[in-house]
Amino acid sequence: MSRQIHDRPHALYVAWGFPPSRGGGVYRALASANGLVEAGFDVTVLTCEREAFERFTGVDPSLEAAVHPAIEVVRLPFDWPAKEVDIRRWPEARAQQPVAWLLRRQEEDRRDFPETSYGHWAKPLEEAALAIHAQRPVDLVIGTANPNVDLVPALVLHERFGVPFVYDHRDTWTLDMYNECEANTDDPRVAEIELRLVSDSVETWFVNEPIADWHRQRYPEHAEKILAVPNGFDPDFSPLPAPRRAAQENGPVRFGYIGTMTPYMPMQEFVDAWAIAADRLAPGEAAADFYGYLGFYGTPHRGLSALFADADESGARYLGPLPKGQVRDVYAGFDVLLLIIGSGRYLTSGKVYEYMASGLPIVSVHDPSIDASRVLADYPGWFPAASLEPADIADALVAAAEAVRQATLPSLEAATSHAQAYERSRILGPRFDRLFTLITGKD
Repeated sequence: MSRQIHDRPHALYVAWGFPPSRGGGVYRALASANGLVEAGFDVTVLTCEREAFERFTGVDPSLEAAVHPAIEVVRLPFDWPAKEVDIRRWPEARAQQPVAWLLRRQEEDRRDFPETSYGHWAKPLEEAALAIHAQRPVDLVIGTANPNVDLVPALVLHERFGVPFVYDHRDTWTLDMYNECEANTDDPRVAEIELRLVSDSVETWFVNEPIADWHRQRYPEHAEKILAVPNGFDPDFSPLPAPRRAAQENGPVRFGYIGTMTPYMPMQEFVDAWAIAADRLAPGEAAADFYGYLGFYGTPHRGLSALFADADESGARYLGPLPKGQVRDVYAGFDVLLLIIGSGRYLTSGKVYEYMASGLPIVSVHDPSIDASRVLADYPGWFPAASLEPADIADALVAAAEAVRQATLPSLEAATSHAQAYERSRILGPRFDRLFTLITGKD
């Protein structure tokens, strides 16, 4: 079907998590929507209502100011019963039989789309996408997952009107990255839908080469359009490189972590290692500050809360969530950054790129085999723990503390120069330019 393309083609960007959501994927979504505008597109974002973020996941209102003013944001209601803790909102059937009610609701969620908690959003997304297209024809759709239901508008507009689309996956749907095996095999519709997404997309993106390569092997006939598009860092939000105060002053070396902490991360191993390192360093020579949410949702994870309560005596402090607008100021007080990630060779973490932008020493507290090690291999000032044994982590912590005292301006410049290749606009910009040319035929 031939379609008239305007000077500024119309891109529909679909992301459940968009500002003011505070989820990790929101930064890729924000940069993508803004990047499409800069590449020459008129952009409509289809996303979730603010109330869902406020009630279930937490918000960072400062992020909304970073959305390009030319972007039209369309928000849809979203119901998330599994996370609803306000019993006043429960129907009577749930109050009487909560477990049975949730099981029935999970079945209902997956009726239209095979994704628990999110599948019920498929129909509202489809209707909204068709309405947007009717008002002004869409020339390109980019759906970013997860949740995978975000790709429903792409499939619908492609199948009905031939609209090209990009399948952008920040994680994976059919690969369990932690256990390194196939995932979601209980519902054959998952594999069927993913095959349609990969085969019909103009490009399919994953966040690192190991994940992309796994999918190339799964879909060899489409391997040429399966690309690794890393997260990168955003200059507006990332730390500003500066000479470390601890190199010139006698205060403690301040280790820091900013980001969501989850049960998948080796937090207990770090706490045990920190106690060992604190004994090896002079009293008061080092401190560790942690900022972020404890768990994926608004309610803090109990186990992590208890862990930090026990660690406080050794100088490892949990200081709560941090609005993105304050990140730079907090980074300015750190001397060493802690990269704590769960295990799995397919894991990189977007935090790697933001950390490199700082030019600070980075202590890796993760399995050495994960993909983050590949990204950091040539970064000056990387201090990887040889293993997740507390003694090995302690060795890396002590080595980083000693390096801070010897920091020089050239070492900072070498680290930040290395990081520049990972600026998000340098990664996403060429992709959006290529899509603009594909849609319009113009360079």
